[in-house]
Amino acid sequence: MRKIAFVGVGSIAVRHIKNLAEIFIQRNEKFQIDVFRHIKREIEDTSAKVFVSNVYSEDELYDKQYDIIFITNPTALHFETIKKCVSYSKHMFIEKPVFDNCGEDINNLNLQESSVYYVACPLRYTAVLQYIIENMDMNEVYSARAISTSYLPDWRPGTDYRNTYSAHKNLGGGVAVDLIHEWDYLTELFGMPRHVYYSGGKFSHLEIDSDDLAVYIGVYDKLLVELHLDYFGRSVERKLTLYMRDEVIEADIENSRITYLVSGKIIHLPEDRDEYQKRELLHFLDIVDGKCSNDNSVKHALDVLKIAKNYTMEVE
Repeated sequence: MRKIAFVGVGSIAVRHIKNLAEIFIQRNEKFQIDVFRHIKREIEDTSAKVFVSNVYSEDELYDKQYDIIFITNPTALHFETIKKCVSYSKHMFIEKPVFDNCGEDINNLNLQESSVYYVACPLRYTAVLQYIIENMDMNEVYSARAISTSYLPDWRPGTDYRNTYSAHKNLGGGVAVDLIHEWDYLTELFGMPRHVYYSGGKFSHLEIDSDDLAVYIGVYDKLLVELHLDYFGRSVERKLTLYMRDEVIEADIENSRITYLVSGKIIHLPEDRDEYQKRELLHFLDIVDGKCSNDNSVKHALDVLKIAKNYTMEVE
């Protein structure tokens, strides 16, 4: 039986609980899911609650042992939570971004060499990016341009955007980290850039004190990568465009579509969010079961965070 715990139960944890339960039920595999919350209280989402065996306060962790712990509490708490949980779990799934501070020393976490510490990178598992990974030779790309633009007040319906962590720099908000997905998949496709030029700041009418625009140029040996991130776009757009000798390929992540702009070929890859989130969970379980290697370790995720936060001198 898989013994699993979640530390922190926000919306992403609820999604993971339901998706994990569905995976294990389909596999006919026994499982137990416990939840640890800062304040001990029942899970509000009834569709996830049915799969949870026990709800504890965080200080009750010390006499428990788990196969996997999911670190799904606020990013600012990740470092200390991981450090605390190392002794109580064989493996960990850590929500992105891995930390809120690029200066954290992962040697102080006492991570075990025989264990898996995986950091979430769900966009890699969208059907669109899986198509790019499986069918495109990145050595043939002259340049790439990526964009993620959307309107922060629309992100969390029913919540005043001015009161969210995204709106405040001292809470770890800012578009560069909120949209770290882009640098994650770009480094998956092209590796780490040799150098990154960055400019960003607060430019829009939004009532926030965090950065609402980040623009990067990543320099590689044989190509340049452009990346635009913002909080103020009134129409959601999330795309990667690849410029090659005989073709230009547009990977539209938001609309699940691949377009070959020269030949006119269009490939539709419709899916919902749970499909690619489950794809990632299945991959993580394969890593835990020794079927493949960990392709998003804490160290790699920290290096990606350093790029996103313009901490490039420390990227290894």
